[in-house]
Amino acid sequence: MILLNPGPVTLTPGVRDALAAEDLCHREPEFADLQDTIRSRLRAVYELDERWAAVLLSGSGTAAVEAMISSLPGDDARLLIVENGVYGERMTKMAAIHGIAHETITLEWGAGIDTDVLAERLAERQFSHLALVHHETTTGRLNDLEAIGAVCAEYETPMLVDAVSSFGAEAIDFTSLPIVAVAATANKCLHGVPGAAFVIVQRSALAVGRARCLYLDLATYCKKQDARSTPFTPAIPAFHALAQALAEHAEEGGWQARRTRYRRLARQVADGLAEHGIEAVMDADHSSCVLRAYRLPEGMSYDTLHDHLKADGFVIYAGQGGLAASIFRISTMGAIDTVDMDRLIAAIAHLVHN
Repeated sequence: MILLNPGPVTLTPGVRDALAAEDLCHREPEFADLQDTIRSRLRAVYELDERWAAVLLSGSGTAAVEAMISSLPGDDARLLIVENGVYGERMTKMAAIHGIAHETITLEWGAGIDTDVLAERLAERQFSHLALVHHETTTGRLNDLEAIGAVCAEYETPMLVDAVSSFGAEAIDFTSLPIVAVAATANKCLHGVPGAAFVIVQRSALAVGRARCLYLDLATYCKKQDARSTPFTPAIPAFHALAQALAEHAEEGGWQARRTRYRRLARQVADGLAEHGIEAVMDADHSSCVLRAYRLPEGMSYDTLHDHLKADGFVIYAGQGGLAASIFRISTMGAIDTVDMDRLIAAIAHLVHN
């Protein structure tokens, strides 16, 4: 089965084999070696120095985002959260649950962020952080980190970034932008498996945060991992797979090569579907390399399209919320190639024209 949903992804043989690696006790040095390797390789993805820590967690990407949101704002924090899709709205729910003062910039799903509006909001009052989603998979919108970061830098506002579906394939400028933390996961652009997630965080930011929950406190994890330990039982098979996935990611040329590959496949799909009258929701300039959203053919339900494609060996993704009846989504992550995309386009064309 070819997975075209935005994670989990179709695995390489090497990553799949890594799931069957030797059994390890998480209190033994062999696990500590594995953990150290992963943390080092994660920092290497964007060539980060020792001022940054890669903090490993067992859980989904949402666990990493919640760890970031709940751990890093201090006692007197006030967040400004950008909502232009499901996952921005999810960060707002996290802030509310943890009792963190916050306000939002609420936009239509898929809308771009007006930097003039952002500047006005940051100038209004003192926000401790801006929280936003880099790639909002609700629509495939890639929010402009560079432009948003320039405004945040002007108003000295640190950034908390949900990069769950962009880390490892899109540009993230950790050096020039006022980013203090990025949350991500193994099972998207890195091509690992569900169960391992992480936050890349400035070490200085950990010292001024606040623990708001036991299991997701980043400072505790970082302290333990620096000492070659772990506070809780980790998802060891997922960690084995992540180590292998990171090695393959580097061998293939890093995030730049992965972005090039994803863009090529996404363009192939978009061009192929356009020939059969299926339009993209958003133009390529505003879309991520990871995922594109498309309008359902007139008179066709998502269930019909999904079930037809699944019978042909492909899993696609539905729209969310109010978009469920009008769009579908195709991701080009994972161990897939141009031949797979040719077969996908042919399968969709057959359904559209018959």
